[in-house]
Amino acid sequence: MHIRKATKYLKDVTLQKQCVPFRRYNGGVGRCAQAKQWGWTQGRWPKKSAEFLLHMLKNAESNAELKGLDVDSLVIEHIQVNKAPKMRRRTYRAHGRINPYMSSPCHIEMILTEKEQIVPKPEEEVAQKKKVNYSLLLSR
Repeated sequence: MHIRKATKYLKDVTLQKQCVPFRRYNGGVGRCAQAKQWGWTQGRWPKKSAEFLLHMLKNAESNAELKGLDVDSLVIEHIQVNKAPKMRRRTYRAHGRINPYMSSPCHIEMILTEKEQIVPKPEEEVAQKKKVNYSLLLSR
């Protein structure tokens, strides 16, 4: 996806103009009409996640500009989110009990590349068949 298109989509998610379809972990996720444009019925507007990704895209864009890449031709080639180790805290409950109070951080991996220009394939002329003199081949 083009970096400008991704930025616009994430800004629309924070403003609730477009939704993010929830395809896999969608138990208890309500239906919304905006999910129809993705061919799905369930969707939400994860504002905090969208803002994190917006900051990450902005950082990647400035890094590309610093490296001398063309920012207008940047494309998100790969993006992946992995679980990170949970951070432990504890919460104190009634009757002397203690329960874990854990956060669920993640590692976000994003690779941006410049969009390659499509070079048209040159038209090859049909190669003419070579005439073979069989009498010369037999006389060897």
